[in-house]
Amino acid sequence: MILMMNRLKFLKFSYVVFIILLVSVSCRNSSFQEITIFETTDLHGAILPFDFIEMQEADVSLAQISECVNRTRKEKREVILLDNGDNLQGQPPVYYYNFLDTNSLHINALAMNYMKFDASTVGNHDIEAGHSVYDRLTREYDFPLLAANAVNIKTGKPYFNPYVLISRKGIKIAVLGMITPAVPNWLPPKLYSGIEFRDMLETARKWMPEIMKEKPDIVIGLFHSGWDPDVLTGRRNSGVTENGAAEVAFNVPGFDIIFTGHDHNQTNEWFTNIDGKRVLILNAGSRAEKLARADIRFIKNKVTGKIEKEMTGSIIDVSRCEPDPVFLDKLNHYQKAVQNYVSKILTYSEVDFSTRDSYFGSSAFVDMIHSVQLAITGAQVSFSAPLSFDVMIKKGPLKVGDMFKLYRFENMLYTVKMTGEEIDKYLEYSYAGWINTMQGPEDYLLKYRLDGNGKPFLENGKAWLRNQPYNFDSAAGINYIVDASKPDGMKVNIISMSDGTVFDRGKSYLVALNSYRGSGGGGHLSEGAGISPAEFRKRIVSSTDKDLRFYVMKSLEKENRIHPIALNNWRIIPEEWVRKAIPREKLLLFGSTN
Repeated sequence: MILMMNRLKFLKFSYVVFIILLVSVSCRNSSFQEITIFETTDLHGAILPFDFIEMQEADVSLAQISECVNRTRKEKREVILLDNGDNLQGQPPVYYYNFLDTNSLHINALAMNYMKFDASTVGNHDIEAGHSVYDRLTREYDFPLLAANAVNIKTGKPYFNPYVLISRKGIKIAVLGMITPAVPNWLPPKLYSGIEFRDMLETARKWMPEIMKEKPDIVIGLFHSGWDPDVLTGRRNSGVTENGAAEVAFNVPGFDIIFTGHDHNQTNEWFTNIDGKRVLILNAGSRAEKLARADIRFIKNKVTGKIEKEMTGSIIDVSRCEPDPVFLDKLNHYQKAVQNYVSKILTYSEVDFSTRDSYFGSSAFVDMIHSVQLAITGAQVSFSAPLSFDVMIKKGPLKVGDMFKLYRFENMLYTVKMTGEEIDKYLEYSYAGWINTMQGPEDYLLKYRLDGNGKPFLENGKAWLRNQPYNFDSAAGINYIVDASKPDGMKVNIISMSDGTVFDRGKSYLVALNSYRGSGGGGHLSEGAGISPAEFRKRIVSSTDKDLRFYVMKSLEKENRIHPIALNNWRIIPEEWVRKAIPREKLLLFGSTN
């Protein structure tokens, strides 16, 4: 009996303790809420589930992302949808609605407004489209474009919105947007007239106190700039920091999450800032292949009144989602218009031609660009590179869509003045980025990313080149030899002009090159030729009004048939070493000796 009474007392005591704890927890933690934040970045025109260049279905696009986001919204979760720029260059749909059909609502505006994006940062390739395009989209978007460090020269204020405040059921989220400040290194000034691009770190330090006055519950950095923690170890010099997201993340306290972009890398990691606070870093890569997701759990502490946050990050494989049928229906007539455009036949090619040959000598692919550049400008020398790593244009009808393989970017064409010595140094710099110094026929001809054993790093059985092929400039208009047995800086021997006249290192020549290179992109003019950035604009003799791809198409339309051939004005020696290396390294790069 006594034992039973003691048990009853214990149970009553336990019940009281449970009630007290329950009330205590209830009082301390209330207003429970979860918010999911999605980031897209560097879409480059991957809006519809169709590749308008290869003319085939695509298993990733903004249409699939729309369905991924819809799934979460159907779970009754609060969703914030952000984009990190570089939407206005890449696939033909954006080119078509940037420059050809400028009366219809832009395809990006229709798609992104339907998806209810909350904000987007401006990317360098968005600036590349020019004022008429990004100013138009500023009006057409139902959400703000952000870039706190893109400043109106006249007013001293941001040309776009510096930040935006987003509220979800009492939770306030601040989003600070910034663009890589390296834009002037790549683009002609007329594309960003009236705008200057300021340092990201200084800009973040300026705006963070303003943002904090709004008392946000969470602060997000939406940076069209890459994640490169190495910049912290060698603190930058006076030059522009292209990928400065880590610099901001470390030195500017206040951020909870930083979404990065521009470098096309996928990132999901935690980073500790100068105050010892952990910051979540996310990057969705490029071309709609992935979707970055941050899940934030908010709990309001009734005792302190503060919002407590728990955050997790993830990267979603977009191919797992089917396209949103409503999205497809809304853009159906847009898809038909673009398909008609890219299907237009310009001429007929009698042969296949590919970028694969471009790494081992004069090639029909790059030499077609050289020939057009020389014809348009009347220049004596042309510089150009393979702008895509591995593409082929097939024998038969040459269509508008093929031009996006031949020339990937919307670069203008410049004519500039350079001395013979500067041309020589320019080429030495270019080939040093791609041709290895061989000791014998068994050595690698090209420069590769290496693994821990000094062998080419392989991914899915294929090697990666150490540097980007769009920086592998060759020349036309001159005859020269590249000696792979010589050290970098001593590989190039210019023999003569291609018309047989003497090449004079002291003479001034007219040179055709694209606006990316002419603005300093790749370092060929500054680090290679030794021309200071202040001199770049002074060297420009002329520029086209439209992109080079437009002029290539116009020139091809005049021809009934074409037979692209290599100009054979340059070659790599020792020839026996090169002959052995080509099939071996094509197999390494492409999985085929062809």
